[in-house]
Amino acid sequence: MSTDDFLARFGAAGQHQPDPVAAAQQAMRNPLPKRFYEKVGVLERDGLFHVALDGRTARTPARKHLAIASRPVAEAMAAEWDAQTAEIDPSRMPLTRLVNSALDGVADQHEAVRAEIVRYAGSDALCYRASEPEALVERQDAVWNPLIAALEERIGGRFVMAQGVIFAQQPQTVLDAVAKRVAAIPSPVALAGAHNVMTLTGSTIVMLALAEGLIDAEAAWAAAHLDEDYQIGIWGQDEEAAERRVLRRKEYDAAVLLLVKG
Repeated sequence: MSTDDFLARFGAAGQHQPDPVAAAQQAMRNPLPKRFYEKVGVLERDGLFHVALDGRTARTPARKHLAIASRPVAEAMAAEWDAQTAEIDPSRMPLTRLVNSALDGVADQHEAVRAEIVRYAGSDALCYRASEPEALVERQDAVWNPLIAALEERIGGRFVMAQGVIFAQQPQTVLDAVAKRVAAIPSPVALAGAHNVMTLTGSTIVMLALAEGLIDAEAAWAAAHLDEDYQIGIWGQDEEAAERRVLRRKEYDAAVLLLVKG
């Protein structure tokens, strides 16, 4: 099986699918092909860094070159390809799948992707607070309030907070401020990373704070999972949920790399 045949068959698995479990299940519906290449490398050509399999540039499902402007991202993708053993498992290649999605989809629909990120800010998870128990309320305030305040200062807008599930309309001024920052995300690859970080964390606020350098990836992950971690601390975590979280974290790390380095 050639590189092009493989990507046409398997590369689309996970495109526009922030749920890594769904992506893995989709990939597993097809029998996994044998590894058909020996050497993986990164080639610099025409200002881009190409993922090369046995000297040939790999292609996306839409037959575009798997080539981007970021060497760190290209090298990380090459590492995914090189880590494949006897068989090639797309579920273990979250970065490659996300870059495929960026090159084949986001590049032609970037305005729609930006608009969706802004819409997310209109009902951001961090703006909806628990009314009880007191320990959770205090933890949300301690972690989320400084993060939101730092982002508000950076973008020049103020978010409206609410308790429970009652919808709180965000001011147009803050949505416009968010839109301005989202418009500054430069490349389709970085924008794909931004969208997946937002989806996996449930928060445009967390994504923008990360993009603006106000928090690091670990702090962003912890902020997004504050409620879940609180519940785990009380009730524990079952094995299946723990496995899903591990998969989400791998997807998240790939998205962060695109957002920050793409």
